[in-house]
This record gives sequence, structure tokens and C-alpha cells, in this order.
Amino acid sequence: MSDDDACCADREEPEVPEVDLVVGAFAVDARDGRLGRVMGSEGPYIQLRPPGGGKEWDCPPRAVRAADRKEVLRAKVREVNWEGRLP
Repeated sequence: MSDDDACCADREEPEVPEVDLVVGAFAVDARDGRLGRVMGSEGPYIQLRPPGGGKEWDCPPRAVRAADRKEVLRAKVREVNWEGRLP
């Protein structure tokens, strides 16, 4: 179990209708509101990565919702800003 899993293990999963998310789409972890890009799945979990890069985290499918347009725009701006910092 990773550190992220340990800190989140005691959190209750909110009731979010399951949605089919494709790899590359933006989604929100409804447990804590984190926004991430869908990277794939590992076992029963959906793997999300923060916009602009970072460590992926696992999220149960019942706790993932599709990002709305405002959240997607925020994530894309963050990624563009991150890319501008790369050498």
C-alpha cells in the first residue's frame, strides 16, 4: 500500500455514478476533489495523474467523475504552464 493509499484508506467513498472514462480524459477524484488525467487502470482502480505531471494515484471507479468544462480548462492551462518550464 502506498503512502497515498494509506492516507486515503479511512476516507469514505462518495456515491458517484460510474462513468466510462477513456485514457487521456480528465477526471475528478470525488473523495478529495483532486483533478487528474486518466492514465489507465490497475486492478479495480483507475489511475489518475495530476495535470502537468506528478505521481499517479489510484481511485476506485465509484469515486471518479468526469471533469466539467471549467475543470478541463484549468487542467489544460496548468499543463501548458508546466510545459513552458521544461528546458
